[in-house]
Amino acid sequence: MQRITNIVVSSLLAISLLVFNGSSAVYAQEASIAAEKVDSTSAMEAEPTSEAGAEKTGKFNPSDIIKHHVGDAHNWEFFKLGDKEVGFNLPCIIYGPNGISIFSFGKIAEGESFDGYSVDHHTHKIVREDGATFYDISITKNVLSLLISAFLLIFIFLTIAKKYKSNPNTAPTGFQNALEPIILFVQDEIAKPMLGKKYMKFLPYLLTVFFFIWINNMLGLIPGGANLTGNTACTAVLAGITFLLIMFSSNKHYWRHIFAMPGVPIPVLIILTPVEILGIFIKPFALMLRLFANILSGHMIILTVVSLIFIFAEMNVGLGWGTAVFSMVFGVFMFCIELLVGFVQAYIFTILSALFIGEAVHEGHHEEAHH
Repeated sequence: MQRITNIVVSSLLAISLLVFNGSSAVYAQEASIAAEKVDSTSAMEAEPTSEAGAEKTGKFNPSDIIKHHVGDAHNWEFFKLGDKEVGFNLPCIIYGPNGISIFSFGKIAEGESFDGYSVDHHTHKIVREDGATFYDISITKNVLSLLISAFLLIFIFLTIAKKYKSNPNTAPTGFQNALEPIILFVQDEIAKPMLGKKYMKFLPYLLTVFFFIWINNMLGLIPGGANLTGNTACTAVLAGITFLLIMFSSNKHYWRHIFAMPGVPIPVLIILTPVEILGIFIKPFALMLRLFANILSGHMIILTVVSLIFIFAEMNVGLGWGTAVFSMVFGVFMFCIELLVGFVQAYIFTILSALFIGEAVHEGHHEEAHH
């Protein structure tokens, strides 16, 4: 158990680094695009405001609120008191024509510029005032949430490993006792059935990805929390790691079934083989999309239900209070469902990863090899 725990910690560090790089790459790409559009955006801001836009001024906009809460940001806002945001700004780390610039997002959050950088109020991204290309590798809200979850998981597993080392022959107690059934669940209900005798080789990764996703799903449900697992940068890296494990662990039995499935006529293989090759890439894409979509949709449903209160309150105050009762009850119900979904999605991602890896390492039956 201690060996598994140590490997899990190492795997978690690797996943955290890869997800951080994935998030940085996405932000760097968005920053480059925003830099190219900064001149056209400034021109749009100079145009007179339309009547429709004027009518919307001061009104509650649920779309902006939902996008703000489920998206990534350079600051971490917990809630608002009137017009004042309660939270903190995160450090911006930018590599541009003048080298590396490190500063707090607060220096440019209010429309001011610093070292040639400012915020585009349409895209809420950092842009260069001269339109030059740059790379944004800042510590964003999702990255900070990733680091927090990584710290929590490393602390938990190292603490458990220490207890196993100091008391190897005693029954687990406390938090160790709470986590051991979950570890055994992943081992006995996911790894062993899907991977057979080779389960120990991949068990550390499966444990890492299960607890990583589960903990981040739970952290995302905390009011003001980050939507890390509802971000494609995170889920794409996790799916990519599974894809690499499949590719580097696969045997000739796996590839034979991809390119020339035994017992299938050649005319059928002409159709079947391209489908099987396409399936190699569809599997990790489905892993990425399933986790991202389920977590993001859950957050959006809760935010949409709460937004109904303010939408109806603008029509009529009494109608707003009446909607509040329904919205809060349904919101609490959806929150409880999301607690279950957080665990289920971690389980689904882990068991599908184990299934896909198991297909790649499966040796085949003796009678099939004889045939």
